[in-house]
Amino acid sequence: MFSLPGPGAACQTPPMTSETINATAAGTWKLGDLTVNRLGFGAMRLTANADGGPSDRRRAIAVLRRAVELGVNHIDTASFYFSSLRSANELINTALAPYADDLVIATKVWAGRDASGDWCWASPPQLRGQVEENLRQLGRDHLDVVNLRVPRSKATGSVAEHFGALAELREAGLVRHLGVSNVSPAQLAEARTIAPVVCVQNACTVGVPREEREFIAACGEQGVAYVPFFAIAGRGREAGVVGTEHDPVLAVARAHGVSPAQVRVAWTLGLGPHVLAIPGTGDPAHLEENVAAGALRLTEEDMALLSGVPHV
Repeated sequence: MFSLPGPGAACQTPPMTSETINATAAGTWKLGDLTVNRLGFGAMRLTANADGGPSDRRRAIAVLRRAVELGVNHIDTASFYFSSLRSANELINTALAPYADDLVIATKVWAGRDASGDWCWASPPQLRGQVEENLRQLGRDHLDVVNLRVPRSKATGSVAEHFGALAELREAGLVRHLGVSNVSPAQLAEARTIAPVVCVQNACTVGVPREEREFIAACGEQGVAYVPFFAIAGRGREAGVVGTEHDPVLAVARAHGVSPAQVRVAWTLGLGPHVLAIPGTGDPAHLEENVAAGALRLTEEDMALLSGVPHV
């Protein structure tokens, strides 16, 4: 299910230029029958600037097109990624339709926002409406991957009713593959008794607690992709990077001559061959930096040093 560049690349990162940067350097994984490069793109940050104002539409479209030019073929989005004037799904549709055959677009449901932007959570029967809204916005007749985004209030609850409703939409042909997001090992196990699960999407960054590291390893043993979000933002979450960077991250960045953000992306990919990275940005320069991190190979010593970052 996994491929990497040939021998000799494991502990040395080749010099990268704008002409050689490509997401294929990170290797590949299969989401069901869909092969993706492990270095993907998250669309959340396309819709607004750091100050909360609407993003520049032309620049956001250019970032999406450049991402595909750089070999990105896995884009993570959601119909609830929108600001006062921008919708991530609409931007993706405008920038990339008609879609390339190898482009995999993953979205998520259960969480939602009404027209005023207020959060709401769908009942099982309402999931069809959320799936159809993603279809309409993206201009597709089916969705490649749909993740069931579990609310924090259900951290220990059953997902069977909602996941079962999604499984019915998969049987109806509206969805190709299913995933789960913000889940525990028990919730993944429950979902897998209902329908195949191709990925788990959880918050994860340098300093992840031992329990989540064990979950990541268990996903690999089951052939399930693990897709961290907030890998760069960390404790800043939706607000982006906040505070000062940890010393171990800075030390590894200096040793490789790269940025702390690139270290965090490379650390993500170093967690296992089944781990996919989806760093997001609305900045063309940051996009190239993120994709270039797919070729960065951290040593065992680097990974050990980074394991000492405290969980916050």
